[in-house]
Amino acid sequence: MSPTALHGRRIAITGAGRGIGLATAKSLHQQGATIVIGDLDIETATAAADIVGPGTHAYPVDVSNYESFAAFHKQATADAPLDVLINNAGIMPIGGFLEQSADTHRRAVEINVMGCINGMQLALPAMTERGSGHIINIASSAGKTPVPGGLTYCGTKAAVIALTETARVEFAGTGVQFTCVMPAFTNTELIAGTAGLKFIPAVEPEDVARAITEAVARPTADVFVPKIIGPILQTQPLMGRRVRDRLNRELGAYRAFLDFDKQARAEYQRRIDESR
Repeated sequence: MSPTALHGRRIAITGAGRGIGLATAKSLHQQGATIVIGDLDIETATAAADIVGPGTHAYPVDVSNYESFAAFHKQATADAPLDVLINNAGIMPIGGFLEQSADTHRRAVEINVMGCINGMQLALPAMTERGSGHIINIASSAGKTPVPGGLTYCGTKAAVIALTETARVEFAGTGVQFTCVMPAFTNTELIAGTAGLKFIPAVEPEDVARAITEAVARPTADVFVPKIIGPILQTQPLMGRRVRDRLNRELGAYRAFLDFDKQARAEYQRRIDESR
């Protein structure tokens, strides 16, 4: 891909102050796109925009709040319409389901699910009217398989997968593309304190960013990172629950979100709590 492959594209990314969002912003900017960063913390967003490079815009957004997202969308489209919206903002609370508070479960649904819904509801009218556009929702491989300790997280990401696929069908023929990105364990603060999986190494944010950049250039419905997890997740339903559960236990998937270092995860948990 040439450094100007995406020249002229205007792309908004939520939760782009750090992690996958920031890596994606950098990757797309390197390909010539104009990037609009949204983050709950405007200082983090502004610092990220400086890292990404010239022409990058940064605005605050609470994706769970429709009015906040609407204000962000208005700012993001003040100079030109959006070609791509990447709904990346999300949180990953883990631990025993009954050990987590009702507020934590609620906040995960508000950010992970309503964040995508709010973004699509705001971006789609102009995209469908124009007859072009691209919505990319960042889900997770956890949305395709049960992971004890991640009950609510898995549920929210399964919802993102379903709503992206349903939107793809409902808006077929409008010229708008839909992509669902499903990374495995990724080396960001979301997996702080966890041991990861056996035999499947954690990917880097830059790996996910490259896959997203390729999907922007050549839209595809499903993106798995690493690619090998696609066939694994797609064939698991054919195995039956007994075989699937045995395989996932061997991989360590069924303890990954239960046996973790709470101290190593304390800073990330603090930020989840402060997002309420």
